[in-house]
Amino acid sequence: MSSPQIEPTEVLVIGAGQAGIATSEHLSARSLPHIVLERNRIAERWRSERWDSLVANGPAWHDRFPGLEFDDVDPDEFAPKERVARYFEQYAEKFALPIRTGVEVRSVRRDASGRFIAETSAGTFSSRFVVAATGAFQVPAYPALVPADAGIDQLHSSSYRNPEQLRPGGVLVVGAGSSGVQIADELRASGREVVLAVGAHDRPPQRYRGRSFVWWLGALGLWEKATPPAGAEHTTIAVSGAHGGRTIDFRDLAADGITLVGRAESFADGVLTFEPNLERDIRLGDANYLSVLEQADAYIERMGLDLPEEPEAWQLGALPESVTTPIESLDLAAAGITTIVWATGFGVDYGWLEVDTFDDRGRPVQQRGVSEEPGVYFVGIPWQSRRGSSFIWGCWHDARYVADQIEIQRGYLAYAGNALPATAPVPHP
Repeated sequence: MSSPQIEPTEVLVIGAGQAGIATSEHLSARSLPHIVLERNRIAERWRSERWDSLVANGPAWHDRFPGLEFDDVDPDEFAPKERVARYFEQYAEKFALPIRTGVEVRSVRRDASGRFIAETSAGTFSSRFVVAATGAFQVPAYPALVPADAGIDQLHSSSYRNPEQLRPGGVLVVGAGSSGVQIADELRASGREVVLAVGAHDRPPQRYRGRSFVWWLGALGLWEKATPPAGAEHTTIAVSGAHGGRTIDFRDLAADGITLVGRAESFADGVLTFEPNLERDIRLGDANYLSVLEQADAYIERMGLDLPEEPEAWQLGALPESVTTPIESLDLAAAGITTIVWATGFGVDYGWLEVDTFDDRGRPVQQRGVSEEPGVYFVGIPWQSRRGSSFIWGCWHDARYVADQIEIQRGYLAYAGNALPATAPVPHP
């Protein structure tokens, strides 16, 4: 019996979302032979793991790669999720990227020869380098506070689609980043009673003095921050591209009838308790908002820019009593809550990557995407090199650095006499 066929390549990229596509573009630009494997369709999470009305939170001129503009979305508008997915398909077509869809990677390990062997649903692949480009949104993450038999429907934001999906009754949304506030707003607009659990967050203005928040974060160097806040693995940004893009203000949500509470803390006998930090976290979010305005004004003056003044942006209303004296516990059944939507982010799952480069929580040990395991790289993880790393444009820049490192290491291997093409670049000692 003959042994199974093994398909060789130089670099194997796992995942064809924004991280994998960016990586493939940069590898192609360097003429590095590679294959991208994707278990579903290109940019699948944009299609099937987001709610129906989702749009990008940044304008189309910003939330894209440098090599292609949206041809049917105004630069200052916000692309719907299906259009974003189609954008990545167009990008892959434009650069003729070697992507194979419908291929599930089951395991990747190093063999005795030093090469990586990938066992997949489409056969076996062999490569010198591996890039894990499965991104920042791998596994829904939420605390096991409320037991499954508590009589409450529970779903993660990645499984939420629209209000009609949920059974009648009130909804508790846990998490007040972009996903949580948009879902809570949509549910309230549909006539639902909604409770929103709010934790620590940044709250930039969607626009200020004629410029988008993404422009301000870039001009002020805030996208380039290299380390997250103390104790945080990512920064929760309360901002929305819905309704044409608007600044999130929790006062407005409260005025619309959404009940605000603190972070979910514990559950017992049908009662969910919340941390007593709601006012503090909202005031800290306000301080973050005002700091951006202050830095923006200083930047305008320093750079001599002629941008329209916007004094009304500085006017924050008084916090409602529901914030200064919030509910600290809630009997879910008595309050008519039938569903909890956990908008609490994502965890990682690299169980398929059988190498020694993970900490005790399963997170990659890496620096700018270069792991401790020679030949293994990562693209698309939060704070890979900067605050913007898990955003569309940010992972494109991180992927360029990773491709550079692969090219350099390939040159070292060639210099050492490995069986690589003679054209491989040789680094200077």
